[in-house]
Amino acid sequence: MNDMPSRRTDTTAIPHVTTERKIPSTMCQHQPPCPPAESADRESARLVAHHPEQGWSLLCNGVLLFEDTGELLPDGQIIAPHRPLGTGQVMTAA
Repeated sequence: MNDMPSRRTDTTAIPHVTTERKIPSTMCQHQPPCPPAESADRESARLVAHHPEQGWSLLCNGVLLFEDTGELLPDGQIIAPHRPLGTGQVMTAA
């Protein structure tokens, strides 16, 4: 016979684990509040964390701003880099 004790696992006692990240409805604790991540002026929000050595910053509205001007919104939407035109690419009016 087997002398090993029975190892029964009760899966009902294990709490539900999720990988979904909960983002607070507002991270902004100051007045006036920062523009929301969905607004066109989202980049004017205050810095929460700045890591130039890694090339990114976290804004108060939950937007990750990258040094190449790309963005990652809190809902996972990607905003492609939108670099300004260099002086060699700017046309002047006649």
